[in-house]
Amino acid sequence: MAPEESAEAAGLLQSFESRYLAARTLRSFPWQSLEEKLRDSSGPELLLIILQKTVKHPLCVKHPPSVKYARCFLSELIRKHEAVHTEPLDELYEALAEVLMPKEPTQCHRSYLLPSGDSVTLSESTAIISHGTTGLVTWDAALYLAEWAIQNPAAFAHRTVLELGSGAGLTGLAICKTCCPSAYVFSDYHSCVLEQLRGNVLLNGLSLEPDATAPAQHPGHNTYDSESPKVTVAQLDWDVVTAPQLAAFQPDVIIAADVLYCPETVLSLVRVLQRLSACLKGQQAPDAYVAFTVRNPQTCQLFTSELGQAGIPWEAVPHHDQKLFPYEEHSDMAILKLMLKFAVCPWSQLPRLMMPPPCTKPTETQPKTTTAHLGFHPDPAQACLAAGAKNQGV
Repeated sequence: MAPEESAEAAGLLQSFESRYLAARTLRSFPWQSLEEKLRDSSGPELLLIILQKTVKHPLCVKHPPSVKYARCFLSELIRKHEAVHTEPLDELYEALAEVLMPKEPTQCHRSYLLPSGDSVTLSESTAIISHGTTGLVTWDAALYLAEWAIQNPAAFAHRTVLELGSGAGLTGLAICKTCCPSAYVFSDYHSCVLEQLRGNVLLNGLSLEPDATAPAQHPGHNTYDSESPKVTVAQLDWDVVTAPQLAAFQPDVIIAADVLYCPETVLSLVRVLQRLSACLKGQQAPDAYVAFTVRNPQTCQLFTSELGQAGIPWEAVPHHDQKLFPYEEHSDMAILKLMLKFAVCPWSQLPRLMMPPPCTKPTETQPKTTTAHLGFHPDPAQACLAAGAKNQGV
């Protein structure tokens, strides 16, 4: 096999591996490239390697994706093989037989390979949205922010990180495993999300510290490893959080991923950032990084406008080129860096929340609106910059 063909085959295998481990939609797999390779005499051998890197991968054997997903993947793999080769491949049919009978559990797993050779595995709900919350699945902006963090570890090394709206925990677990923070606080408000978060932290070999914002509890056994960050999972409702609760965090860095899906959450996020600023005690105000998928440019513009009203400077983080995780190629994603300041006015004088009507939460099947279609700059970060500058009279 020529070097270029070998590199092409390696890329194909890596694509199948990363997408299957993360349980990405089947349409995102490079099926056409596979069909072309299967026409070679080494086609069956390639399929066996794909089987080992997907269904038979050690991570998938230990923490499998949904039964339905494995069944559909193997069925498609068999169809591609049968379209090119007349002889059946027993290993494929045996693998399919193993997933035909089991009952579908309510939880499944997704795994993400890290550049270090380590991995992050998440237990997730088999329903996209359940229990009235979007926090039970991993959204693409969480992957995008995790990529940026892995490529910029100095932003988190030896620092206390507070994540707002942690969801399933992908971004935070990747940061804990690759960026050496001294402490990491996962936070969310829904009880089901918090339960899953704690499970995912433990699933990935990290120990949990008591929640500093919760009422005092009897101290349990501390399994803290001095080489690992101190990890906490905290319940945090942005709309009703108190000053003592926020004062307990004292973060050096604040992050949030894919929490700007409607005007209601935009306003809540900006106000909680203001309240965090009012509770800071350190010598230096923290930086904040907010990653989001641009589903509606008006929501992005509302965010930058509200930041301006709150006196929070911001700048767009340049897009990074190195893609580590499988997510939709066409997704418009951006990261804004917010420069928080120590609040001038006391907590009691901060503005009260003025909430619009409840918004519709996003789903994977919701039609996607692009910035280009609505006449905005096709780069979402630049769209935010342009809109924010206009709103601030620049």
